[in-house]
Amino acid sequence: MQTLDYFTPIVDDPYSFGAIAAANALSDIYAMGATPLFALNIVGFPVNKLPMAVLKDILQGGAEKAQEAGIGIVGGHSIDDAEPKYGLVCTGRVHPDRIWKNVGAKPGDDLILTKPLGMGIISTAIKREKASPSLIQQAIAIMTTLNRGAAEAVTTAGGADAVTDVTGFGLLGHLREMTAGSGVGARLRLGDVPILDGVWDLARAGLVPGGTERNLKHLQASQAVEWGAGLAELEQMVLSDAQTSGGLLVAVPRARTATLLDGLRAARTPAAARIGEIVEDPRGRIWVDR
Repeated sequence: MQTLDYFTPIVDDPYSFGAIAAANALSDIYAMGATPLFALNIVGFPVNKLPMAVLKDILQGGAEKAQEAGIGIVGGHSIDDAEPKYGLVCTGRVHPDRIWKNVGAKPGDDLILTKPLGMGIISTAIKREKASPSLIQQAIAIMTTLNRGAAEAVTTAGGADAVTDVTGFGLLGHLREMTAGSGVGARLRLGDVPILDGVWDLARAGLVPGGTERNLKHLQASQAVEWGAGLAELEQMVLSDAQTSGGLLVAVPRARTATLLDGLRAARTPAAARIGEIVEDPRGRIWVDR
């Protein structure tokens, strides 16, 4: 299988940007239960505006993250572009009968999340120079963490009924894809969802990306989510936050939950949280309680 992902810088440090972009591109491979084999670079760079040393750092960040995944970057393509862009074309291998899909969740499954939310809001704060250095470093550490350990923990636990990675559509958007495609509903508890410290303050200050706002508007228009009493739009926004290099969202049979959580903790994934469960609902609705 092959997948491609690339984007513009979301942090100021070029090396970290390269590593984040590589981890993000590899995430689709892990989310499908595959093993990465190799990758190709895809690069846009303003050669007359930025020094080539910046591009070198971006590529080094990507290369070292690929090396961490156990693969090489065997080539690629670059163009002169007005704004830097970087990502990978990733090739992976998995038996056709063992591909993980984002559909297939069953009532009674537990929902497990392996990274905290808030990366879109923090990225916006970075662009507006409103994020503290410590929060930036925490966000970079999370976004550069491969989903490799999380995927291995799912395999060790005996597999899952449905798996996806949480990226641009946010937690609720990707969960909605899972529930609608599976013909089931879901119930979440806001208090159980891991959210990085500092995100609430940034959201209250209005540091919310346009993608996050669009995610929430889409969910509201589709009436896909039933919000619990007292859940403010701010809280709805955070649960809809567009993520970069987010964690895996796993629908796992309850009998495997403890094993999976133990495996995630052993792998030191950024989060190992049971955030809700799959329920019966042919309309694919999501109920969110406090």
